[in-house]
Amino acid sequence: METTQDTPATQPAEVNPLERRLDMAVLHADIEREVGQQLKRIAKTAKLAGFRPGKVPLKMVEQMHGGQARSEALGAAIEKAFGQMVREQKLRVAGQPRIEPKAGSNESQMEFTAIFEVFPEFTVVEIADRSIEKSVLPVTEAEVDKTIDVLRKQRTTYVPAGRPSETGDRLVIDFTGRKDGEEFAGGKATDYPVFVGGGMMLPDFETALVGVTAGQEKTFDVQFPDDYHAKDLASNKVQFTVTVKSVEQPKLPEVDAEFARALGIANGDLDKMRSEVRTNLEREVTKRLRARVKEQAMNILVEANPIAVPSAMVQAEAQQMAENALRDLKQRNPQMGNMPVEASWFTDQASRRVKLGLIVAELVRAKDLHVKPEQVRAIVDEFAATFEDPQEVVRWYYSQPDRLAEAEALAMENNVVEWVLANAKVTETPVAFDDLMGGNAA
Repeated sequence: METTQDTPATQPAEVNPLERRLDMAVLHADIEREVGQQLKRIAKTAKLAGFRPGKVPLKMVEQMHGGQARSEALGAAIEKAFGQMVREQKLRVAGQPRIEPKAGSNESQMEFTAIFEVFPEFTVVEIADRSIEKSVLPVTEAEVDKTIDVLRKQRTTYVPAGRPSETGDRLVIDFTGRKDGEEFAGGKATDYPVFVGGGMMLPDFETALVGVTAGQEKTFDVQFPDDYHAKDLASNKVQFTVTVKSVEQPKLPEVDAEFARALGIANGDLDKMRSEVRTNLEREVTKRLRARVKEQAMNILVEANPIAVPSAMVQAEAQQMAENALRDLKQRNPQMGNMPVEASWFTDQASRRVKLGLIVAELVRAKDLHVKPEQVRAIVDEFAATFEDPQEVVRWYYSQPDRLAEAEALAMENNVVEWVLANAKVTETPVAFDDLMGGNAA
């Protein structure tokens, strides 16, 4: 077998700068020698009617298996040649090479070109001139009270109002819509629940439901917006007749022993309930604060290191993302299992993920940010803290090493974020509770 020297791609700048080409040659004699050895091995166990096992003539073995043996021998020879050249030239190959035959093949050898990508070579840029905002939010009794209010609202019940409806009430109605005096498709319902001011219906419809009473029938006009999805109704004014069957007002549970028991406090102790709410809230606040600063830290790394990424890795990541998205769709709605999900939809996001992964890996190597066992254990303990038997959860994680992958990845991300915070310009910025929690403190 003979090989030629590396010939890096000499192509226009817009072509992938990570692409490389290697020319190689494989001797026919080497291929035939390997084919002969493979056929002899096959002949030792070959079975054919009329012959004892292992006694099939070699020529007949070649007729049956020669094509496959030659294909495998050629593939192995090319793989060996490629691997040898890559090691000699110390290339870090990303993805599988594309092998193309060359016109220079002759009676003594076959020539090929391997076209492939390499990992980018780069040094992580220092970030002393970069700024990052670190949001802070101390959890006080006020935040605990807000969280308890959210928990109460989640357990809202509805009772007959005995008065005209107000914003926040729940109604059960029958309605019929007419356009130019004729009923239209989708404009009729029976025993339909609707919350006054809940944003479920068009504004004119909901406004008309304020001040109605149980048993009342009301007719009113509704203006459909210009961009309404049903084109035959868009920009049109229609008439609805509504029969109100019930008007119910919300009733929040009292903060008492029964409420505490509903939150998992077996003895109904309110102080213990507040303590557990505070602990859970502090854990959630910490998680969200970390997520905010992590997003900024990763953005800084990507912006400071504009590296090229192997397209093969991007394509593989995009394909994986597409498969994950389709699986999620199937889980949510089995009827959407045949919906086409294209990998190309995720190319930009996949490119960023691959780029960030390469930058983080190089940063961990260059700055010795490798994860320590105690860091992994701290994250596992954090995972386990929300379960009834934390120690059982910890044992589950450590019973098989591959279960620790998520904790190890998080620990590495934490190390990277801490490095960014230690090296960039950090400003601590107070954040409002409602802004951090997104209107949901539970």
